[in-house]
Amino acid sequence: MNQTGGDPDDLNPLTSLETWSGCDVGGSCGDLSDVHSCRVRGDEMSAAQSEIPLEGRLGALQCHFTWDLESGRNKLLRIRDKLQDIGTEDGRKWLGHIYNLQGFVHFQLGSIEEARSFFSRAEEAFRQMRGAEEGPWLVVTYGNQAWLHHHQGEQAESRACLSKIDGLMTEDPSQDELHPEICAEKAWTLMKFSREQMLLADDYFQRAIRMQPDVVEWQTSHVILLVNMSKRSETGVEEDIMEKAEKSQGAGSREPQLAKKGQIDQSGARELATKVLEQPVSSYSVIKPLLWFYRTFTSIDEAVALAEEALKLHPDERYLKRCAALCYRWKIWEKESRSSPTLIEKVIRAHEELISLYPHSSFTKRINLANIYAKSEKTKAKSEKIYKELLTEDLEPAEQQIFFNIYAKYLYFNQQQLKKSIQYHMKAVEIPIKSYYQENSIKLLEKIRYNQEVDRFLSRLKESQK
Repeated sequence: MNQTGGDPDDLNPLTSLETWSGCDVGGSCGDLSDVHSCRVRGDEMSAAQSEIPLEGRLGALQCHFTWDLESGRNKLLRIRDKLQDIGTEDGRKWLGHIYNLQGFVHFQLGSIEEARSFFSRAEEAFRQMRGAEEGPWLVVTYGNQAWLHHHQGEQAESRACLSKIDGLMTEDPSQDELHPEICAEKAWTLMKFSREQMLLADDYFQRAIRMQPDVVEWQTSHVILLVNMSKRSETGVEEDIMEKAEKSQGAGSREPQLAKKGQIDQSGARELATKVLEQPVSSYSVIKPLLWFYRTFTSIDEAVALAEEALKLHPDERYLKRCAALCYRWKIWEKESRSSPTLIEKVIRAHEELISLYPHSSFTKRINLANIYAKSEKTKAKSEKIYKELLTEDLEPAEQQIFFNIYAKYLYFNQQQLKKSIQYHMKAVEIPIKSYYQENSIKLLEKIRYNQEVDRFLSRLKESQK
């Protein structure tokens, strides 16, 4: 079975072609013979570059267009919404990366002028953040611009972008691996783009941090990635992941430090919550990790209270409405909890509003609403209606896998249709995407005893994996 996503060969645009040497990093040269040598090698490099077809040079770049980020329209719309929720105030340290990914997503969606605008904004954001006109942090942006111009038939402009990258090559000494700035942006992009590429994102974060260990935002985002990986794991790697997270906590990332080695810092969590409520609203604030902390180590009621307090301060922020809906959902699925009709109605209203606020990325929200509808006799028919609609929709493979896994559980627990439930778990497994949902369906099928159809299916699955 294939893993979704992949990784092109690492070909550093700062070192991918033979670079000239003899000058120090600051650009000062030695004697006149060194100067002559530098110029000759620079001319040789330019001549070599000019002989390479444009498509070949573009393919050798490190940028969003070469990072295997192809995806269906529905997923692109979800990513676009998530990037909009980050905002530009709290996410300023990653603003260049945000704009680059927004530009790529808009390009894939066919909004060329919006893409062009976002790439230009990324260029300006990097200059402001780094306090310099040029540097390796612009390699990815120039690469994106080169690809956009190429796709639009603007070949002269595309070559001009490649020339800018060539200029950066002469300023940066030859390296055996990607520049840390490129590693960090690639890691951040993979983390935002695909759950299936989290392991690859982890690798690139580690490489960037190893080369530049003092960049706080890289450390912090790496910890957040590791925590997200541990939440989704069904393979017993949580301990290893959390050990990595602890090693990365010298970055000033407060939220993962609130609970480790059995010590629960509740007062620290409340102190952090107070600070979060004073900040501009953004999905890049730590409110969601805090809600997870309260849910895990104190109570879901405290998580609900924090989400509602934030929503009172910012009643029109859709991201906070999303956080509140998440907490309400935790509440009704709480073990040994009998949800009151009033609470169920509250959760339903919250999720119905979410679907209207995220009309182009409502797939999982509709599934959540269907499961909530199923909790009440009054709304069971609405639940079945949503599931029937999803059965007939043209879902992307990853969405199909999620839907089949969840629908199989619905059939078993709500409809008591074991045979049909098994069929949909098999459908989820057959989609060749490694994910939490595939692993979960396999695990549930393995628990079924004395069923020849399931036994044969699992045997074929094991044979295909050899």
